Amino acid sequence: MSAVAPVHTAPAVVARLSPLDRFLPLWIGLAMAAGLLLGRLVPGLDAALDAVTIGGISLPITLGLLAMMYPVLARVRYDRLDTVTGDRRLLVSSLVLNWVVGPAVMFALAWIFLADQPAYRTGLIIVGLARCIAMVIVWNDLAEGDREAAAVLVALNSVFQILAFGLLGWFYLTVLPGWLGLPGAALAVSGWDIAGNVLIFLGIPLVAGYLTRRLGERARGRAWYEARLLPRIGPVALYGLLFTIVVLFALQGDAITARPLDVARIALPLLVYFALLWTGSYLLGRVLGLGQPRTTTLAFTAAGNNFELAIAVAIGTFGVTSGQALAGVVGPLIEVPVLVGLVYVSRWAGRRFFPDAAGHP
Repeated sequence: MSAVAPVHTAPAVVARLSPLDRFLPLWIGLAMAAGLLLGRLVPGLDAALDAVTIGGISLPITLGLLAMMYPVLARVRYDRLDTVTGDRRLLVSSLVLNWVVGPAVMFALAWIFLADQPAYRTGLIIVGLARCIAMVIVWNDLAEGDREAAAVLVALNSVFQILAFGLLGWFYLTVLPGWLGLPGAALAVSGWDIAGNVLIFLGIPLVAGYLTRRLGERARGRAWYEARLLPRIGPVALYGLLFTIVVLFALQGDAITARPLDVARIALPLLVYFALLWTGSYLLGRVLGLGQPRTTTLAFTAAGNNFELAIAVAIGTFGVTSGQALAGVVGPLIEVPVLVGLVYVSRWAGRRFFPDAAGHP
């Protein structure tokens, strides 16, 4: 997100960050609060914001997500992607964490914490199946992860999301509960809808970012592109993030504030999930010797979830006022502040466990 190259002392990091980056937790907290207040105080705002949808997602949220992702993808050095695709340890680890470990952990936590709440339990399982393809790019960049690795892993997750989401939904909501003698549920989701979701939220900003770099470097060279152009478009990503958060919580503010105890019950397994997935993935990356940037990327791509898809599927299958939809909405309510916190944990861990790591441009 920031144009500043990572450094390895805390005071230097803080001193070089822009005010927008430096006080990011404050801005995100204010954005969440503003969205919740707007959703409660402005009659009909949620209906107006949700009047037009793209891929099952509100148009304002769609525009915010595209603005959020484009500058980060414009920073990727696409001529370095081959160094990532050749790293089998990273690719295999990411696939296993995302498509085997993540859904299984969320399934277990949903049943442990919400055994008596079938709607919330189902919604939480859906969140676990929707692997992140959007905001993770922002968190990875803020945490000084490997941008090229993040681009490859997100693209890989996107392909598997199209192929595996519906199948895993059937397995975890119908088949596995039957094997264990537990009540199940049904999930109706179209592979084409998921493909459209991926095309919009990853395809558009990816193509735009790639073309921006190729045309910018061809016209003025890499030095000018990275020193002059990227700092100008970089802040757009954080503005897009804050706008997305305001709109998202304005859309769901009434549901969140009307059932605070239910929100707390859904939040607890989510907190455990993010802690387990991020910490376990970070430790795995260190054991595998992936280095600080790719270890960071592995941890964030494993811990993040595609809340846009989870909410769209829950609403499309069970209805906008359903418990499943509320569980999907609580996802970003917890994920956003937790992963912001993990950005700072990651910077500390990088200095602690990789003291000799070189800055990642």
